[in-house]
Amino acid sequence: MFRRSWRHLAMAAAALLAVSSVAACSGDSADSQDLSENRAGAMADYAVGTQFKATEPVSFSVLYNNHPNYPLKNDWLFWSELTSRTNVTLEPVAVPLSDYNQKRSLLIGAGDAPLLIPKTYPPDVHAYVSSGAILPVSDYLDLMPNLKDKIEKWNLQPELDTLRQADGKFYLLPGLHEKPWHEYSLVVRTDILDELNLAVPKTWDDVYTMLKAMKAAYPDTIPFSDRYSQPNPAGNLLNLLALSYGLQGAGWNFQHVSWNANAQRFEYTGATEQYRQMLQYLNRLVAEKLLDPESFTQTDDLARQKLANSRSFVISGNAQALVNDYRPDLAATNPKAKVTKIPLPVGPAGEINPASRLENGMMISSKARDSKNFVAMMQFVDWLWYSDAGQEFARWGVEGQTFVKDGSGKHTLAPDVDMIGLNAGAPKHLQKDFGFANGVFSYGGKPELVQAFFSAEEQEFQQVMNARPPKSPPPPYPLSDEEREQVSLWETPLKDHVYQATLQFVLGQRDFAQWDAYVGELKGKNMDSYLSTVNEAYQRYRDQNN
Repeated sequence: MFRRSWRHLAMAAAALLAVSSVAACSGDSADSQDLSENRAGAMADYAVGTQFKATEPVSFSVLYNNHPNYPLKNDWLFWSELTSRTNVTLEPVAVPLSDYNQKRSLLIGAGDAPLLIPKTYPPDVHAYVSSGAILPVSDYLDLMPNLKDKIEKWNLQPELDTLRQADGKFYLLPGLHEKPWHEYSLVVRTDILDELNLAVPKTWDDVYTMLKAMKAAYPDTIPFSDRYSQPNPAGNLLNLLALSYGLQGAGWNFQHVSWNANAQRFEYTGATEQYRQMLQYLNRLVAEKLLDPESFTQTDDLARQKLANSRSFVISGNAQALVNDYRPDLAATNPKAKVTKIPLPVGPAGEINPASRLENGMMISSKARDSKNFVAMMQFVDWLWYSDAGQEFARWGVEGQTFVKDGSGKHTLAPDVDMIGLNAGAPKHLQKDFGFANGVFSYGGKPELVQAFFSAEEQEFQQVMNARPPKSPPPPYPLSDEEREQVSLWETPLKDHVYQATLQFVLGQRDFAQWDAYVGELKGKNMDSYLSTVNEAYQRYRDQNN
């Protein structure tokens, strides 16, 4: 759920394909500011690969998202080892996961926010920029050599530009992935494929062929019956198809605009030719009884029951749904059944990995800038969240206690430590008992680190997806406060009408001959004004930053 929320903004904000350096794009660099009074505890020779250790004991407050699966403990090894390595003591201000966003807003609004504010998603940042409550972190990237190094080595500047506000600066330090991480795809009964001598489908056309063969062999079934239809009809299926058709997102990740690289302008997603073709594809599946029309309305439980009872053979999902839902369901009803998550089928957009390489990140209170320890704090953040050593520590813990390495450098959990069942029955747990692999401190990195606790099957899936080139991000269009307020009034009526018409077209309740009339209805709901605002913002940003 959280990753989906991040992708929603990352794709909507879009990015500028910049050729200039990070420092040149980020406004005032730290070197151009007088930080002579803010260097207490900072290292003079801090650089990539350097173990950060403050030259005197320092402490920083941090807003702590207290996860119910591993509630905060003051005696975690994470805290003591972190202090031992860095001379930094973190002072967590614990907030329950369920109230995190609300409590964060209250603390920031009252001027009582901790200095470090992690687990923040880009949409959350907008509310705080104009008040001056959070720091324009792009001004201080020169203090963060590991972050800059990864941006350069991984060519992340286009993605980073998605975070920029109307002033050209960004106010969030995001989690960085070397490779995109795509979660969701189709889950298929591979024993049925074997029975019918069918290959795993590689394209959406292949999916159609597969479903036709399944229907011919089992005429009383509807081969594909999907879940994730509440609150958004066919939320996951529509999004998977939209990405495959080259759009920014649909369904539960609906994006109002998509970038037309040929025309060099944004178009309204729900009115594009790609969206129409996508709906025609789904309509064909429904009309030929290959896709269950209840996929757009049914509960997840009902979709799972149909798969478990062999009333369907295909559903969508991620690794967690595969292992926790589908396989146990089938084991209880049909132990010989085999089900697998297949690589995302390829559509008209070609072989791409559509996932973002950014993740939730960190805001920093503007109060931090006046601290005598400001430079040391930025160095510490850079080490823990962005250095290879800091990322290894946050995820794996302490070598010899929570994990071991073999001669090739491969990490393995210590025999008495468990994590997601890798050492089932072990007496200790990496998160609950030690505080490592904690979502507040551990995210982003190289694929081998990010996927460290993935099953071998999921790692294979990711290898296939990582072999595909990442989706090119479109350019940014940062809106002013006034523009953002105006488009927010247009968005809900537009989205609601797209959802309604999508169902009508797919289910055959509306003929595609009425497509132009539907587009006219969107125009009547301010679609053109919405596009004008977005494209003017894009042009303004491009002109100011070229």
